[in-house]
Amino acid sequence: MLKITPEEKTALKGRGFILTSDGEHFIARIVPDSAFIQTKGLQAIVDAANQYGSGEIALTSRMTLEVQGIPYENIEPFNAAIEAAGYVTGGTGGKVRPVVCCKGTVCVHGLVDTRKLSQEIHEKFYIGWHEVRLPHKFKIGIGGCPNNCIKPQLNDFGIFGQKVPKYDPDDCNGCKKCSVIDVCPMNACSIDDDGIMQIDKSLCNNCGKCTSACNFDCIEVEKEGYAVTLGGIWGKTQRIGTRVPGVFTHDELLSIIEKCILLYREQGKTGERFGRSVDRIGVENFIQQLLSDDVLDRKQEILDAQLHLTGGAKC
Repeated sequence: MLKITPEEKTALKGRGFILTSDGEHFIARIVPDSAFIQTKGLQAIVDAANQYGSGEIALTSRMTLEVQGIPYENIEPFNAAIEAAGYVTGGTGGKVRPVVCCKGTVCVHGLVDTRKLSQEIHEKFYIGWHEVRLPHKFKIGIGGCPNNCIKPQLNDFGIFGQKVPKYDPDDCNGCKKCSVIDVCPMNACSIDDDGIMQIDKSLCNNCGKCTSACNFDCIEVEKEGYAVTLGGIWGKTQRIGTRVPGVFTHDELLSIIEKCILLYREQGKTGERFGRSVDRIGVENFIQQLLSDDVLDRKQEILDAQLHLTGGAKC
């Protein structure tokens, strides 16, 4: 059995080297930017896994790579090898975690460039806020549309691409066969008693399918942007993320992420998942704070302050 102190074990885990159940070997969690790894870099990781580990690589549920079977004495040589290829280990602890995105950039259903947004959030919040300690881990998931392929609403902060339709029933030509109804996956479109197509906004999820379906261009795009959910949890207990009302622009989205992290640091308690903090504070109260700019005025004060301790699980 490997002889290391609890402090060494914690420090190594903070760097992305996690002791396995055999008590002798480590896995190394590779941190990609936005879930993309160039083939040249992948080959370097494979070579390092063969030379310093067991030659096995596992895929995590958050689309990162974990190199298996690294002996303690090989940790630093392995780390040097992947750093030379432009990659690092990490992605653990009570902080912003690596961002996960779907393939919305190239997917036929994608409404936003998920890879570009993911890289931007990775640089701004995973790297830029890397030293900011939070009450618990904070995961961000980006979906290019409402299809939920990577389940953004089960992340602490979920993002969905949105395309809001603009439609005036007075423009409808009353086609006997409505092409819009045929493409709507939510059954939000229907024909009324006068033969005019209507959209039920309570059912519409802003997937954008209808905006290019009408043969007479009766439906336009009113707004393109992002929907946001807060406080998703997937683990021993679950919580579906709470939808924040509205569709947000790119700049509004980045501001909301920043304010969300600041509020979590200020009002969350150590060991408390973000969703539990939101519930304790009150959903309406939290969203009201989130949509104001007051928290930005306290930014430096919040970053300088100590976290609230509860005696619960440590980050």
